[in-house]
Amino acid sequence: MRYLISVIYDETDVATPDEDAAIDVFNARLQAEGHWVFAGGLASPDTATVIDNRGGKAMVTDGPFLESKEYLAGFWIIEAADLDAALDLAADGSKACNRKLEVRPIL
Repeated sequence: MRYLISVIYDETDVATPDEDAAIDVFNARLQAEGHWVFAGGLASPDTATVIDNRGGKAMVTDGPFLESKEYLAGFWIIEAADLDAALDLAADGSKACNRKLEVRPIL
């Protein structure tokens, strides 16, 4: 099954060199063990554009869609046998990137 592991962060700084190195090691492990599907870091929330076309005309606004201190800083999409395996991997990923992670199954 595939899972989305979202990196949740509440600061504006980027990863330190030590965090980058730990993330590279974690990514290599995911690839070597067959869990890797895709991953990426995201630009800061102030670069976001929100589009809402529910009312018949697209409304485009700058910035994040939520007024929140926390934001989505990056993600992994992984393959794991079950939720427990995904949570174990996410625990190691959280340690590597020094950020909170959210795990959700992909439907």
